[in-house]
Amino acid sequence: MDRGELIEGKVDWKGETAEKNKHGGTRASLFILGAFTFENMATMALAVNLVTYFIGVMHFDIAEAANQLTNYMGTSYILTILVAFLADTYVGRFKATLLATSVEFLGLGLLTLQAHYPKFKPPFCKVFDPTSHCIQVNGANAALLFVSLYLIALGSGGVKAALPSHGADQFDDKDPKEARQKSSFFNWLLLAVCIGGAISFTLIVWIQDHKGWDWGFFVSTIAMFFGIIIFAAGLPRYRIHVVKGSSALAEILQVLVAAIRNRKLQLPVDCNELFEIEKDKAAAMQFEFLPHTNDFRFLDRAAIHTSSQHNSPNPSPWKLCRVTQVENVKILLSMVPIFCCTIIMTLCLAQLQTFSVQQGVTMDKSITKHFQIPPASLPIIPVVFLVIIVPVYDKIFVPFARKFTGIPTGITYLHRVGIGLILSSISMAVAAIVEVKRKRVAKLSNMLDANPLFQPPLPISVFWLSIQYFIFGIADMFTYVGLLEFFYSQVPKDLKSISSCFLWSSMALGYFLSTVIVKIVNLATKDITRSGGWLAGNNINRGHLNLFYWLLSTLSLFNFCVYLLVSKRYKYRQDQSAESLSDNRVHEAGRLEP
Repeated sequence: MDRGELIEGKVDWKGETAEKNKHGGTRASLFILGAFTFENMATMALAVNLVTYFIGVMHFDIAEAANQLTNYMGTSYILTILVAFLADTYVGRFKATLLATSVEFLGLGLLTLQAHYPKFKPPFCKVFDPTSHCIQVNGANAALLFVSLYLIALGSGGVKAALPSHGADQFDDKDPKEARQKSSFFNWLLLAVCIGGAISFTLIVWIQDHKGWDWGFFVSTIAMFFGIIIFAAGLPRYRIHVVKGSSALAEILQVLVAAIRNRKLQLPVDCNELFEIEKDKAAAMQFEFLPHTNDFRFLDRAAIHTSSQHNSPNPSPWKLCRVTQVENVKILLSMVPIFCCTIIMTLCLAQLQTFSVQQGVTMDKSITKHFQIPPASLPIIPVVFLVIIVPVYDKIFVPFARKFTGIPTGITYLHRVGIGLILSSISMAVAAIVEVKRKRVAKLSNMLDANPLFQPPLPISVFWLSIQYFIFGIADMFTYVGLLEFFYSQVPKDLKSISSCFLWSSMALGYFLSTVIVKIVNLATKDITRSGGWLAGNNINRGHLNLFYWLLSTLSLFNFCVYLLVSKRYKYRQDQSAESLSDNRVHEAGRLEP
């Protein structure tokens, strides 16, 4: 039987070397996209509607409910680091994804159980009734709530860590056609998020609000089950990355330790004297090579080859590192400022998932005389737009821009990120203006002191909030997909799962920062407001959410200015094979567009 072209470093489900004509490619990625669609369908309703669940069922106040949600979201994203490390080093990306989806399924099942049985939650009471004394969930019931949530957080984080990289593994970067398909895969990954989110924001949110939280969580559990089945069904077609059992993170630590140990050594004038393995064909099959650069010169000390090491056949990797190993650490360090500049954007996103939902609770939600849109379903507006615009962007804009720029992705990754960052600032400014209008209507309607849950809706349409969601949705398309591609393309090949964690970790820090900012703002303003702080209390009409939005818009604008400076200085990595790397490999790496 004729065998197709083999893919080095990738195997099929039997452990045999993967074949290009049988494994991977676009057809294999469809299973991954399908699974990601169902995973987002199962969980995205939680991101926008859990605040309502925390307030109405678990009896948290608005600020505490918002903080509980952002803590949950932040934990989900920060756990991607742990799962990505295990996926790259020991478990493998396919197994990590399968385990993560199973854990997420278990967490959703437990959450459904608690929502269904009254004995697992606090008794009903009117949360905003001043004569009521609502008791927050505590004891064993609180334990069940947080175990359920953080099992979902662990599973969701695992999927985000391993699944995008497993999807990218289905394409060969050395094949120009497959390299373009991989770029499209990241765009279609966003489309999968949008389709899953569209169903979650409408169907599942509607079920939660009208049929009960237990039914809503149950549908999410079933969606997660289908996601597991679809992902597992693609196993015969997958190219599975071979884990080596050694950690690329350990190699990073080796460079830092060796550089510190050799800090007193003099750097050679000729950088060709720095240590690198022989560039024969065998090495070309196993190692990547990077040219030397003059950035972060103190790290070059890790590659100084001393006379004693010349006499040692196997020098300690904690004392002597390859030039390529050092260059990989330099690339990671140069990515840190880009990473930091993306944190503020998630800080803004957190407010759209928390306070904006509570704004919508007070507004007129009517679409027709007999149908109202749930406030938590408002993100469907940018999602529907993205479902339309992502294919247009991928199939029309990218090929058109490619003709002028010569860049496979149309515009650079960092250009995409920058567009998203400035749009997030605009989104927060619009949110502030809309909140001023909403409060003016509340004042004219004599509802500033009315109970937000039991008052009639304000005579202002909830669709005013769609403007800020719409702008932020476009920002999502540019920034998050651009960051996924950017991080995946720049990190060492053994850290591909970790690459997606740069994005998710920045989002985690953004959510945690939201918790901190909310508390700081309330503390700083408690003596100058009647409600005890801009965001304190349960009456959003008496709060000063508009000022908080202006604060975030200003922070985002400042963050964008910083981003312009750091992105302009960033240099894209230059990969070279052992055969193409000349003996004179010492040169300054110029800016190489992706």
